[in-house]
Amino acid sequence: MSLKEKQPIDKPQIEYPTRWGFKLIGRDKKILLACIKEIMGEKEHLCSAGSASKTGKFHSYNASCEVESKEERDRIFKYFQDHKDVDMVI
Repeated sequence: MSLKEKQPIDKPQIEYPTRWGFKLIGRDKKILLACIKEIMGEKEHLCSAGSASKTGKFHSYNASCEVESKEERDRIFKYFQDHKDVDMVI
């Protein structure tokens, strides 16, 4: 099969509401935790410490919550992505 004949990959169908997870990576564990609390606000969520890099320079946290729609999921992701103390969000 040539590249031109390749079938498009179907996007998974996600049914909402659903629980969605975010992995945040930053340089300070306490600040990352404060960031999660700030962005989630009153929204019920779970949060757990992830791992640290070998050098200890970077730390991660896992946060999850129930999202009502793709728009809400994307909005929360963008808030994390744009936060000055978050180096990366996955």
